[in-house]
Amino acid sequence: MSKSLFDDADDFFVQWVGMPEFVQEKQKPYAELIVRFRNEEDLQKFAKLINQKLTRKTKSIWHPEIVRGIHSNKRYIDDES
Repeated sequence: MSKSLFDDADDFFVQWVGMPEFVQEKQKPYAELIVRFRNEEDLQKFAKLINQKLTRKTKSIWHPEIVRGIHSNKRYIDDES
């Protein structure tokens, strides 16, 4: 069984000495648009048209839809341990 990077909290800092800083830039939209709907039926017609789930509580969306967390199950494993 390989050792996890987080098995020893003190070892964590030793492992990351000299590593480059990673900065994730916030994605900014090219354009923003406010769309108003007269009723629920119109909202759902639009949701079907763009193939995204929308409710009265939806404040914003990306189009096309951004899939979040696609890298959340990725991790680095050192095979030399």
